[in-house]
Amino acid sequence: MAINCGLSKTQVGKVNIVVSEMASNLVKYASKGGEFLVRCLDSEPGGLEIICLDKGPGMYDPQRMLLDGVSTAGTAGEGLGAIQRQSDVFDLYSQAGSGTVILSRLYKDGRRAAGPNATSCFEIGAVAVPMANQELCGDGWAVLDEKHNCYVIVLDGLGHGPKAYEASQQAVQIFGRSLQHDPAAILRQVHEGIRHTRGAVGLVACIDAAKQHINLCGVGNIAGKIFTTSEAAAKSVMSYNGTLGHNIPARLHTQALEWHNARLLVLHSDGLKSRWDMSAYPNLHRHDPTTIAAVLYRDHSRQTDDALVVVVRSKT
Repeated sequence: MAINCGLSKTQVGKVNIVVSEMASNLVKYASKGGEFLVRCLDSEPGGLEIICLDKGPGMYDPQRMLLDGVSTAGTAGEGLGAIQRQSDVFDLYSQAGSGTVILSRLYKDGRRAAGPNATSCFEIGAVAVPMANQELCGDGWAVLDEKHNCYVIVLDGLGHGPKAYEASQQAVQIFGRSLQHDPAAILRQVHEGIRHTRGAVGLVACIDAAKQHINLCGVGNIAGKIFTTSEAAAKSVMSYNGTLGHNIPARLHTQALEWHNARLLVLHSDGLKSRWDMSAYPNLHRHDPTTIAAVLYRDHSRQTDDALVVVVRSKT
């Protein structure tokens, strides 16, 4: 995968170290097992993203465990530090008794300093995982980031497998070509464009950083919550009943809400249980949006369907 994502021979060597150290940690500490999520990064500059999840004992002091020579297993204690050094982007979230999530990204050009989309007002992350024994995920998402405006679509193709994937990806393509700026209008275009598919449920959000508002419109059971930095849910996103491509209300209206730079938007498919509480994860809102998505996926995935979590945060 690293080669296919365009990484150099030197960077492939770094990937080997990252994955080896992550796997070693799972063997040493995660008696209940763990999981790797790996994907190629499509947006510039491109690269590889590796996430390691476990529900092991976790860490009381994650920052101390990053120091070389610190170990609870009698080893050299250099594993986490090695992962951090080899990564262009590194993040770690761990709670004692609840497990650990490690995020590592390696970019094609080693863009360590600025990172991708350095001029954007937003940070965006996601985790999309097909259900067991499926190669394609029927949940889909896409982002159009225009510095001060961020357009996001989150979709769940009906069912799972290739047909669900076809429906969600067709909707993603229509979203990418749309010249509309109103979420309700975008969803109407998607509805007409995927009539020949199995159909999907979906939600479109547009965040305007300059005007400090967010517009949303959803059809079906895509869930969404807006959070403040206090980790308390400020607003749940409401959606219309219906199925894109089959039947939607005659009138769709965009929901307009206030948005502040310190706010966080979490959207997910029904592959995630709806009753989760951000306050159960102290300081998680401060971490990389992909780390936030990975923690929620780890703890609240139903494991019986495709699962998608998308997180958008204004840069502070």
